[in-house]
Amino acid sequence: MREAVNKVEALQRPKTQDISLEDVERGVATATRALTRLAHADGHICFELEADATIPSEYILFHQFRATTPRPGLEAKIGNYLRRTQGKHGGWALVHDGPFDISASVKAYFALKMIGDDIEAPHMRRAREAILSRGGAANANVFTRFMLALYGEVPWTAVPVMPVEVMFLPKWFPFHLDKVSYWARCVMVPLFVLQAAKPRALNPRGIGVQELFVTPPEHVRSWPGSPHATWPWTPIFGGIDKVLQKVENFFPKRPRLRAKEKAVAWVSERLNGEDGLGAIFPAMVNSVLMYEVMGYPADHPQIRIACEAIEKLVVEKDHEAYVQPCVSPVWDTALASHALLEAGGAEAERQARDGLDWLKPRQVLDIVGDWAAAKPNVRPGGWAFQYANAHYPDLDDTAVVVMAMNRAMRQHGLVADMPDYSTSIARAREWVEGLQSKDGGWAAFDADNNHMYLNHIPFSDHGALLDPPTADVTARVVSMLSQLGETRETSQALDRGVAYLLKEQEKDGSWYGRWGMNFIYGTWSVLCALNAAGIDPDSPEIRRAVAWLISIQNPDGGWGEDASSYKIDPAFEPGYSTASQTAWALLALMAVGAADEPAVTRGINYLARTQGGDGFWNEERYTATGFPRVFYLRYHGYSKFFPLWAMARYRNLKKSNSRQVAYGM
Repeated sequence: MREAVNKVEALQRPKTQDISLEDVERGVATATRALTRLAHADGHICFELEADATIPSEYILFHQFRATTPRPGLEAKIGNYLRRTQGKHGGWALVHDGPFDISASVKAYFALKMIGDDIEAPHMRRAREAILSRGGAANANVFTRFMLALYGEVPWTAVPVMPVEVMFLPKWFPFHLDKVSYWARCVMVPLFVLQAAKPRALNPRGIGVQELFVTPPEHVRSWPGSPHATWPWTPIFGGIDKVLQKVENFFPKRPRLRAKEKAVAWVSERLNGEDGLGAIFPAMVNSVLMYEVMGYPADHPQIRIACEAIEKLVVEKDHEAYVQPCVSPVWDTALASHALLEAGGAEAERQARDGLDWLKPRQVLDIVGDWAAAKPNVRPGGWAFQYANAHYPDLDDTAVVVMAMNRAMRQHGLVADMPDYSTSIARAREWVEGLQSKDGGWAAFDADNNHMYLNHIPFSDHGALLDPPTADVTARVVSMLSQLGETRETSQALDRGVAYLLKEQEKDGSWYGRWGMNFIYGTWSVLCALNAAGIDPDSPEIRRAVAWLISIQNPDGGWGEDASSYKIDPAFEPGYSTASQTAWALLALMAVGAADEPAVTRGINYLARTQGGDGFWNEERYTATGFPRVFYLRYHGYSKFFPLWAMARYRNLKKSNSRQVAYGM
């Protein structure tokens, strides 16, 4: 950790002090104009969503598995992207300038070799040496080994057995689909069929990567397990897997066929048109391969539409291309609306209303999703993250949309052309309150999805099989309920949510952030919620959080946190200042009445100083989280609307006679 601190401090500028409101106003105006120009004609905003090298690499391998070819020039552009993102360590990282990751590196090397890169080219030789020096491809994670098994590069014993017959398991059984997260269900169900069928990639170019193994794969007897696994779960589940490896081939054929058909029916019900199964790339790919191993012809409508969903994730530029893990239009539009409403002015507020009008009909009102397994008596009423994902709306997006709609109505309730969002808000609130978990918290997609022992099965080496309640999502719901007028005295749900948040505070005063990086994100979320819920800003909990935020400010006035915070025992790790993380820290401090703190002035100075001529901020670093320790996200919109939001709020509070933030975010 000391090394990380030294690295950051060495590159930071001296502390800065004052800034005029005129300078802030100019920055707000420039950023506001720039953001409104990016809106689509129908009002919505959608920015690129970038992950690591894994997704574009898998896209190349997906096409070669099926012996299909991407559109002309695309492979070459993806190759350019992969070569550019190769790290100094020779491999590929999960975040910008991050440490070597063996799974991402194996896939990127395989994809580049598939594209046609000479394995003796300097970049390929460096990658190969980096992989071999760390034990070779045998040390890759389960999903990478599954891909290698499909290509015949490793035996199927390299992959934990997940029999397709689990489709028949009763709900009381220790493993059941309802007991894992939405993303796990969508990825696993078609994967069950593939593992039962064990197809072999067509691979017309005949490319393999045996040179990435230290020990020939057929001689490997001990494959990596879960780094987070603990006794007694590791030996218990490991023993179960050994038994399944020996008996799987003897499972009766007729029940196995029925299980496959049940899995196909499950996928087909949730196929989600051109937005794809679960609206996430891995599930989309698995669904296509599942249909094909079940004998569906390439021109079958379900295969065609699933393939179209995959192609819609491609981001192609002049010289590079990559593939997004999913798209984020609802999230981007809702958050941008908040920033624009904070910025104010006729044009910004009109754009915010246009965005909210676009969001309104996308509320899921008629499809009862998988969340109903835990809460069968709750009516649907949420928003999904993507353009369409009706079986899987999420509580975070829903709460953010509701708060934006409510704020727009409160700010402009007397405007003649102001839409009435009251019905949408009421239905969303009903759904959100209905999905509160037993511990008082809220999760992203489900309720009480906290069967923690399942994170120790061999298949879950990523440790993200579940969707338990988290402080950041709970905070968003507490903010929403409070902004809608509830108090701890009038709402049992709100009272339990606040109690959950206070219980989850870390010893240093921060809160863990599941969906954003990390403790800065979590602390921002919770401090906004506690302010909205009426918690005294002089309470010990809030004072400790404020002291912690000020203590981790970088010398240049910004805030930054490294992805290494998500270690097995999570703890804050300092990072280079970023615009989005600085904005979160500022919004958090201002939410609890600290707008006059010198740290806030320095933070606003940092944002004003680093704003680009285009009105935005340059942010290459990843500040969001898919799955801690294994998958991170770079929202290209975060550096466009969060800093604007923070600067506008600072201006508004400084011009006001009050330092009280009146909204949930």
